[in-house]
Amino acid sequence: MNSRLVITFTTLIVFLIAALAVPLGLAYATHRTNRLLLDRRADATRFAELADQAARDNDYSGLMAEVTRYADLYGAAVRVRDRGGSIRVTAGRFDADDRDALRLALAGRTTEDLPTITPFGPAMVLLAEPAGRDAQLSGVVLIEAPTERARAEVLLVWATLAVGALVAVAYSALAARRLARWILRPVTELDRTTQAIAQGRMDARAHPGAGPSELRRLEERFNAMADAVSGAMERQRAFVADASHELRTPLTVLGLRLENLEPHLRGEGTAEFEEAMAELDRLALLVEDLLALARVEAGAAVEGRAVELGPRLATWREVYAAKRVALVAEVRETAQVPEAAARIADIALDNAQKFVPEGGTVTVTLADGVLGVADDGPGLGEEERSEALGRFWRSGAHANVPGSGLGLAIAAELARACGATLRLLPAEPHGLIVELRLNQAYQP
Repeated sequence: MNSRLVITFTTLIVFLIAALAVPLGLAYATHRTNRLLLDRRADATRFAELADQAARDNDYSGLMAEVTRYADLYGAAVRVRDRGGSIRVTAGRFDADDRDALRLALAGRTTEDLPTITPFGPAMVLLAEPAGRDAQLSGVVLIEAPTERARAEVLLVWATLAVGALVAVAYSALAARRLARWILRPVTELDRTTQAIAQGRMDARAHPGAGPSELRRLEERFNAMADAVSGAMERQRAFVADASHELRTPLTVLGLRLENLEPHLRGEGTAEFEEAMAELDRLALLVEDLLALARVEAGAAVEGRAVELGPRLATWREVYAAKRVALVAEVRETAQVPEAAARIADIALDNAQKFVPEGGTVTVTLADGVLGVADDGPGLGEEERSEALGRFWRSGAHANVPGSGLGLAIAAELARACGATLRLLPAEPHGLIVELRLNQAYQP
């Protein structure tokens, strides 16, 4: 947008300068042409008087001397014709076709205008002046005058106007650039702030300063809105964290009391007791996941330190061996990843061991900053993959599998917090791939 504003302002200024410079240049060219016409017409009038006197005296020697001296001095060509069109006196090289000018002059009309002199021409101009008194024409004086000096002066003026216009355009473009920056400074600040907020820095705020008052007010209102949204999110997170934390104690006490009741149960109540304990375990797991999600969203659970991935995978091998599922790790023993990436791998491995049947395989890879956990389980459909990163989402086909529906939501928040990209992709021929593409700053 800054470039478009600069281009728009500069274009308008160019048109304005051109609207001033072009008429000025043309006006000077016309003025210089008229001045040349007046100067040469005065010379032609003088020669016409001499020619008329020479025709009366039938002696052109004096006129010849004057014409020759004039031609040598000004580099012009002069030709004097009588009423019949015969040449009486000539000096200099006469190249122009003088028939039209001769006809007009014999009709008693003098040259009233000349072609406009520009740096590109014409090189010579032709003037005609009738010689004689009243209706008694004795001849015609023709002057072919060079325009070199006039063209040089016009060129100098045009060049001065062009240089002045270029300087004006350059300064105007600089002023337009500064004006555009001043106008867009609040917009640039808002763009920087929104990008920071989108990256998880909820404390980022715009700094009102220079710029139009309307946009400065927009910055202030944006900051107020960001404060309100940030406060609401903080209160929501605090509520979830406090509620989850406060629920842990009564849940623990409830579990102990139910266990203490087990010896006093009758045989027919054992099934209900086990179902109640399972629901209590599920509720406790949900509370733990809610606490973990609240900590991640608050930024308290994301550590920037790197951890070795090998030892964590070794722990999961025992779990997978008990499930009779193969865990293949295509990872160097000394490979390190950010703590958040390791936790995402734990979540993906925990999900995989729930859904991959006996005899299946789960493969962990790490290459070029991409951590992948692929399984050959039932996988998810395209629509399910697009919804699986949401909170409390559970596939209808896996409703009987233990879980809170928050694992992938926590993984997504961890990825966002460390600037990584988390995607769920289909595996071939079946299964699911959890792919984490690390930010360059976090790549091992």
